[in-house]
Amino acid sequence: MEESRTAAAGAVVAVPEAVGVAAGPPAEKGRRTLGPVALVVGGMLSVQFGAAIAVLLMPRAGAVGVVTLRLLLAAIVLLVVCRPRVRGHSRADWGTVLVFGAVLAAMNLLFYQAADRIPLGAAVTLEVLGPLTLSVIASRRLGNLLWAGLALGGVVLLSGGGFDRLDPVGAAFALAAGVMWAAYIVFSARTGQRFPQADGLALAMAFGAVLTLPLGIVDAGSKLLVPSTIGLGLAVALMSSVLPYTLELLALRRLPASTFAILMSGEPALAAMAGFLVLHQDLSLTDALAIALVIMASMGAVQAHAGKRRARREELATEEPVPGEPAPDALRTGRESTGQ
Repeated sequence: MEESRTAAAGAVVAVPEAVGVAAGPPAEKGRRTLGPVALVVGGMLSVQFGAAIAVLLMPRAGAVGVVTLRLLLAAIVLLVVCRPRVRGHSRADWGTVLVFGAVLAAMNLLFYQAADRIPLGAAVTLEVLGPLTLSVIASRRLGNLLWAGLALGGVVLLSGGGFDRLDPVGAAFALAAGVMWAAYIVFSARTGQRFPQADGLALAMAFGAVLTLPLGIVDAGSKLLVPSTIGLGLAVALMSSVLPYTLELLALRRLPASTFAILMSGEPALAAMAGFLVLHQDLSLTDALAIALVIMASMGAVQAHAGKRRARREELATEEPVPGEPAPDALRTGRESTGQ
């Protein structure tokens, strides 16, 4: 479910300005928004049901073997489709994309180790704490501590007062995957600035596959060559990587990034649904409440950050230009170009 978040990364943390949403009559605007929302929801459903299929595949190839198949097959597809240019990049460009690939591999390995031990909904709920924490830190607003506290309450409920109910090792893997997701957000944004379109993702995916391939061979060996296992691995790669990334990329062309980020906050609920329908993992009322609290916290943090950015834009728009100084619009452009 992680590669598809390249486009989501900046939205969750920075909540950039609206991405190409055309103005128009309310009915027309509603229709224009409904299409991208359907793309985002479709992408999330694809990710979570792909993860559920991955859990079914684990008895055949193991968690590490599933990660190897997913990254390797997804990398092949992306390299064929994107055909990234490998020449003309600086040493800093390659350093960024290699770190991105290493983080990508670590995040997948940790998450699938968690999904092999605890229910899918719980694993995604704990994992989402990583980007939520990064969002709260990035906002630098005291009020966002409320959302952090709400998320913490959800985690306490989910653990039932102790992570032994979930399997402490699985919970630890999920939390570690969340840390890697936060790192993924940072390096995916940097990679996107240095490489056009999805070239950086394709190269990072290939490097992540190279890193996990020896581990997969040691862990699963010849099991990785079974045709039915390869077929299921390809389904996981397409459903959890290629398809959702494409859908979300299309959606972000017409959907405000803040709306996109709020929609992505619902992933734990979809993960729980996929776990129930595909894996027959029961969800107690307490677990449902815990997931709801984390989702509310994530949405609240995104909305608070979006409000801060809107207020800042309005402030810049109403500033009176001082003789000899640039106008507010020019000042804003300068700040954006220098990353301030």
